[in-house]
Amino acid sequence: MKNMDNTLVRAKTRISSNGRIVIPPGIRRQLGVNPGGPVLMEVEDRVLRIESYPTMIARLQRELAQYIPPGVSLADGLIAERREEARREQEVQDRELEQGRLQREEQIARYRGS
Repeated sequence: MKNMDNTLVRAKTRISSNGRIVIPPGIRRQLGVNPGGPVLMEVEDRVLRIESYPTMIARLQRELAQYIPPGVSLADGLIAERREEARREQEVQDRELEQGRLQREEQIARYRGS
C-alpha cells in the first residue's frame, strides 16, 4: 500500500488464535478507518485487500463513471423514471376510483328503479 506521498507502507502483524488481525495505527490512518469502523475485505489471487467503505465507494464511482456518457445525469434519469411511474400509478388509481363511482351510481339507479 502506498501512502499519500506515494511511498509504500508495510507492517508485519499476526493473526490471533481466534482469527483476528490487528491493523497498526499508521495503516488504519492511511486507510481512513477507526477502531470499530466498517471495512470491506476481499481475497483475490490469495491476496487480502482491505479498504474503507468511503474508499470503496469512491473507487466504484470512478470505475462506473466510464459507462456514463458525458453530460448524462443518472439522478435526473432516475427522477424522470420515478415521475413517470408515479404518473402511471395515479392513472390506475383514477381509473379504479372512476369505476367505483360508476358502480355506485348503477347501484343507486337500480335501487331507485325497484
